[in-house]
Amino acid sequence: MVAETLPEEVLGKMSAAPKKEHPVISGKQLVDADGILFGFPARFGMMAAQMKALFDSTGGLWSQQALAGKPAGFFFALGTQGGGQEETALTAVSQLTHHGMMFVPVGYTFGAGMFDMDEVRCCSPYGSGTFAGADGRSRKPSEAELQMAEHQGKYFATIAKKLKMGAASV
Repeated sequence: MVAETLPEEVLGKMSAAPKKEHPVISGKQLVDADGILFGFPARFGMMAAQMKALFDSTGGLWSQQALAGKPAGFFFALGTQGGGQEETALTAVSQLTHHGMMFVPVGYTFGAGMFDMDEVRCCSPYGSGTFAGADGRSRKPSEAELQMAEHQGKYFATIAKKLKMGAASV
C-alpha cells in the first residue's frame, strides 16, 4: 500500500471507505524486489495521485539508476468502462522508462479468456484489472477478472525469475 496523500477531512467529505491497516511501502523498498507489479486505481487515464507520490519520491533512486533493469507491470481498478485503463498504462510506462525498468505487459497470454464477450470484464494486454463501480466500491471483481489477475501474477513471476537467474549467470 502507498501512503495516503489526502487529509482525513477531505476523505470524509468524499465518503471514502475507511482504510484498513496495511504496511505502507517507501520508494527505497522497491530496490529490494526482483520485480514489481504496481496496482492502482485509474483517475481520468492516469494513476491515482497517491501512487504518483510514491514514484515522485524515487528521485534519488533515479539519479543512481537503482531500479534499472528491474521488471515491472501494472494492474488496475477503474470506476467504469471507458475509465482509461490503457491510457493509464501508457502514462504509467513513462515512470518505468525514466528508471530504466522493463515493462512486462501480460499481452494476450491469457488466451481465449481475453476475447470472451459474455460478461463485463476489465482486462487488456497492458494488465489485468477490475471495474469497481462509479463509487469505487460497489462492484466486486468477477471470476474472470480474478482469473486474469492470477494469470498475470504467475506470468510476471516467471519472467522476473528468468531475468534474475539470467543475471546471476552473467
